Amino acid sequence: MKIGMNLPVMVPGLDRPTILEWARRIDAGPYASLAAGERITFPNPEIMVTVAAAAAVTERVRLALTVIVLPMHSAVLIAKQVATLDVISNGRVSLGLGVGARVEDYRALGASFDGNRMKRMEEQIAVMRRVWKGENVVAGAHRPVEPFPLQPGGPELLAGALAAPSIRRCARWADGICGFSFGPSMDEVAFAYDTARQAWQELGRTPPRLVMSFWFALGPNARPQMDEYLQRYLCFLGDDVARALAPTVKVTSASALRDAARMLEDLGTDELILVPTTSDPDEVKRVADILG
Repeated sequence: MKIGMNLPVMVPGLDRPTILEWARRIDAGPYASLAAGERITFPNPEIMVTVAAAAAVTERVRLALTVIVLPMHSAVLIAKQVATLDVISNGRVSLGLGVGARVEDYRALGASFDGNRMKRMEEQIAVMRRVWKGENVVAGAHRPVEPFPLQPGGPELLAGALAAPSIRRCARWADGICGFSFGPSMDEVAFAYDTARQAWQELGRTPPRLVMSFWFALGPNARPQMDEYLQRYLCFLGDDVARALAPTVKVTSASALRDAARMLEDLGTDELILVPTTSDPDEVKRVADILG
């Protein structure tokens, strides 16, 4: 199982030195990927700009966008941005896609939050692949949308899904799944993996790449740090719901981190992407020391 590390993009107060230091330390190893996720109505840096900055100061790690909420955006613009990032990073991009659940983010971008988001996303993915192949997707245009990604046909596409219907549906277009488990929960992850393996097999496809994430906190103040982070991050669900969910997030010690990583490895996880709850760059080395 490979180990990746998320940038601390959902921790407030990030600045240039902190972001770039995290990126450099992750690239120094032993991590396989550097990841970041998307929020709009939240005090976090914009995902494409942040990962592009990381691409400029790294040479080795994969750059995992986990996930872009595609129906909020123009498919052609995202295709162009991702292709540009692939060029800047020398072909290191991995693209996670999902439909999201935060209506305020959709409204902020003037996008429709409706029951057709999955269908719209599938149509958008088809457009993006046409762009990356060099097809002209704009009527009357004299040139295709460029640049083209260095990875032929574009980067791998992972579906940000854990629910069975979504996993089965995304088996038609995704190379795998990039899920997130609060606990993490062994039953939840095992069910998602079994569903994905079966769905890909039924379509006669190569087995899916299985990527999973969870939050963690370390040190003597780990539990308060985690609770504060969750209260802030989950506030869109309401304060009472955020408080009720906090105890289900359990990785707040070195031993819990080791146990959770071992559990996911035993379930067949291809890559674990850890999500920090602090902006302290020393966390990168702490995790490396704990997981060996």
